[in-house]
Amino acid sequence: MNGKRDYYEILGVDRGVDEQGLKSAYRKLALRYHPDRNPGDKEAEDRFKEAAEAYGVLSDPQKRNVYDRFGHQGLQGGGGFSGFDPSVFTDFSDILGDFFGFGDIFGAGGRRQRNRPARGEDVRYDLEIEFEESIRGKTVEIQVPQLETCARCHGSGGEPHDGLTTCSVCRGRGEVTYQQGFLSIRRTCSQCGGAGKIVRRPCVECKGEGHKRVERKLRVNIPPGVDNGTRVRLAGEGRPGANGGPNGDLYVFLRVKDHPIFERRDNDLYCIVPVNIAQAALGAKLDILTFDGLQTIQIPEGAQHGERIRLRGIGAPDVNGRGRGDLYVLVEVRTPSKLTREQRKLLEQLRDALPSENEPKEKGILDKVKEYFM
Repeated sequence: MNGKRDYYEILGVDRGVDEQGLKSAYRKLALRYHPDRNPGDKEAEDRFKEAAEAYGVLSDPQKRNVYDRFGHQGLQGGGGFSGFDPSVFTDFSDILGDFFGFGDIFGAGGRRQRNRPARGEDVRYDLEIEFEESIRGKTVEIQVPQLETCARCHGSGGEPHDGLTTCSVCRGRGEVTYQQGFLSIRRTCSQCGGAGKIVRRPCVECKGEGHKRVERKLRVNIPPGVDNGTRVRLAGEGRPGANGGPNGDLYVFLRVKDHPIFERRDNDLYCIVPVNIAQAALGAKLDILTFDGLQTIQIPEGAQHGERIRLRGIGAPDVNGRGRGDLYVLVEVRTPSKLTREQRKLLEQLRDALPSENEPKEKGILDKVKEYFM
């Protein structure tokens, strides 16, 4: 066995481990023992090399097959793993890139371009609208402060033709390479910030910023049925991208004002209609103004305080176009606080004619109160 530990033991996996499990185990060890985390620790460096060697063999189906059959001796010669061979790790950046943030450590698998186009950031805009606008929908015009790519320098920040010069540190690559032990590490150039170019003569239009601050008027189409928190996306109206990349998006977040009469819950609307005791007792027809015009409702004879009358299909529209909610009218029976002589006389006659039922109810009254305000 040449004194070497078993590769599966090194990575802490069993022999039936799949490719993803193998990669996950190796990544944990690589992050744990990497020299950047353990400067000057020879043991950690050796463990890092050992894990890299084990992964280099077991991640190669052909070499893994030879190793499973013949062990370390089977890898001696042409098909073996001789020393530390960085060319094996074509997916090393995939394993470690999230942690180190400097791309392909060994150079295998392609060089990361630091000055490649990058998408701009998304932007948020808060917009308050009327309750009726949320029901019917509307197109509104907003004025948004934006960053716009400078037309003169096309976002480079330098004067056209001779405003930019190649970075002398990275020589235009946007990254620098240095040796640390057995590793060849690339990092973003601190001189040019990864752009590969340095502004020698700032653009006279944008003063070297690469963009200009402008106020833009944009039209926002608000669909019927929006509610608090609904967001409307305006594609490409966010921050400009870097190095010629696409703009981000603008998200308009809506806040709906309260209505003096109607309250919304999901796609249903609620309102309260007061009636006097005679209307509640005898029943009545009433006209109420809704978002669909005047609607006639029938107060049933003997209506009780808090009773709900349902009008189907005239609530708020679903923002995704799946129909409409309902309108619920809550009956509020109001007792007059001041009476004329004639009214008092009539009520006294009615009181004497009606049966007296004044015993307290055992249960249910709290439920009715809660239901009224639900």
